[in-house]
Amino acid sequence: MGVENEVKTTRLKTKRLDKQLAEHRELVHSSHKKVLSHVQRDTPEWWVNTLMIEGCDAPFKYKRQQKYQNMQGAYVDLTYYPDIEKVAGIDIEVMHVVKINRS
Repeated sequence: MGVENEVKTTRLKTKRLDKQLAEHRELVHSSHKKVLSHVQRDTPEWWVNTLMIEGCDAPFKYKRQQKYQNMQGAYVDLTYYPDIEKVAGIDIEVMHVVKINRS
């Protein structure tokens, strides 16, 4: 029974993800990506996390209210959307993470 429940849970998660991706066309999902670098910066209200993923030049950013576990070297599943941030007058491509899980 444990395996059946795990399969049902996986199917349910896949259905939710497919629905979310269909509703929000700009969202992208990537599975089993290796984290090369993970930096956490403390701001007055949030911890801003920045990941660098193997094979991608753009940083992946997300916020947490508490310090998050270090993801360096881990494999992760990401749901994100691309965006442009202006830094010192220069447009930089960044990926804003909506959901992150260890794979």
